Amino acid sequence: MSPFLTLLIGILAGTLRGSAPFLFVSLGECITEKSGKINLGLEGTLLMGAMSAYGVSYLSAPTVGEFWAPWLGVAAAGISGMLLGVIHGWLSQQRRVNDVATGIAMIILGSGLAFFLGKPFIQPQAPQLLTFDLGGWSDSSQVQSTLRISPLFLIGVAIAPFLHWLFRSTRWGLYIRAVGDSPQAALAMGISPFKVRMLSIMAGSFLAGIGGACLSLYYPGVWTERISSGQGLMAVALVIFARWNPIQCLWASLLFGGTQAIGPAFQSIGIDSYYYLFNVAPYVLTLLIMIITCSPKKTLAGSPGALGMENED
Repeated sequence: MSPFLTLLIGILAGTLRGSAPFLFVSLGECITEKSGKINLGLEGTLLMGAMSAYGVSYLSAPTVGEFWAPWLGVAAAGISGMLLGVIHGWLSQQRRVNDVATGIAMIILGSGLAFFLGKPFIQPQAPQLLTFDLGGWSDSSQVQSTLRISPLFLIGVAIAPFLHWLFRSTRWGLYIRAVGDSPQAALAMGISPFKVRMLSIMAGSFLAGIGGACLSLYYPGVWTERISSGQGLMAVALVIFARWNPIQCLWASLLFGGTQAIGPAFQSIGIDSYYYLFNVAPYVLTLLIMIITCSPKKTLAGSPGALGMENED
């Protein structure tokens, strides 16, 4: 196989593997920001979800078996994320509380809990999620490895159009958009901004927690304190780049996953001189997105009207 084809297959494999966490976290943040709140604490949520998934999968395997244990871990990851979402949802809606400050506090809380509770699970090997082997038609081991798709990735792909439909065609989606654009007008219509935002943040944090399960139970499939590599914070920029559109979040997640795969792909064909330089590609992309979208000369099309506004007395 030619080096160029090997490089392309490596990037494709990394894209399919690495985009799953971005997808879940960005879809979760899309729900949160559509309601007018920002959750910068997703980095802590991602770490807590990864630790919870790995720990529950490891501890439950002797009881429920190695097939169901990872799925219990996925459920635990979502629940742990949702619990952090409850804390963030309540704190961020108190009077004169800033979303950014609350998010930073949640990063510290989530990552601190994950590091403390996850110490016993750094060495043991937890059962991993089974994958769909879609490359059986090929004799190439590289193609077969590339097309081992996680069911969580497919679930995330299905959630994106579902959320797009929910925001546009359901009463609950109308409530979220109304609260996100003008909480005062929504309150006049009899909609409780506090309840809608609380449920939106909980749902978004639930998805972010599952994003953590993608890291620890699929790829790279381990639990370490550095497993997230800032992906929770990158997802916030990703949502802005996607203009708060769930379908575009899907494409943006694939883009971020692809940039993350550039370094390992070049290393697979023997080019490792600039390995660390290639590894910063996702962070450079994040900075570029923030610079472009934060320009005062540009209007953020699709931005919820009340996004990031400080709560009034």
